[in-house]
Amino acid sequence: MTRLTGSALRLTVLIGENDTWQHKPLYTEIVHRAHAAGLAGASVFRGIEGYGASSLIHTSRLLSLSEDLPVAVIIVDTEDRVREFLPQLDELVAEGLVILDDCEVIRYVGQETAPAGTPDKTDAKGKKSL
Repeated sequence: MTRLTGSALRLTVLIGENDTWQHKPLYTEIVHRAHAAGLAGASVFRGIEGYGASSLIHTSRLLSLSEDLPVAVIIVDTEDRVREFLPQLDELVAEGLVILDDCEVIRYVGQETAPAGTPDKTDAKGKKSL
């Protein structure tokens, strides 16, 4: 498990929910590449309303029925590791906004691993069953 405390860099990628990379959601590709690069973590958040460089307002309000809501992918790791990842975003993000912010990690703790001999309930994709 990656240990991360103190100074870090937060990478935020703002894209549309319908943006794709090779016929799958762009946010999924970004998360999978961040994982493959060994970054500390990535999360995807779906917005309820927003607009960007195109000035088109996308909203989840019933009357508007927008299907391309804003999505934020947030990744936090050391500055060096995040900056090493940026060229991959150059390849992936054709439209959107990429932001870097200095931040401080106060606590970064995952689940403890099970003792040897304890059956693990993790599937092949690394997802835990409830």
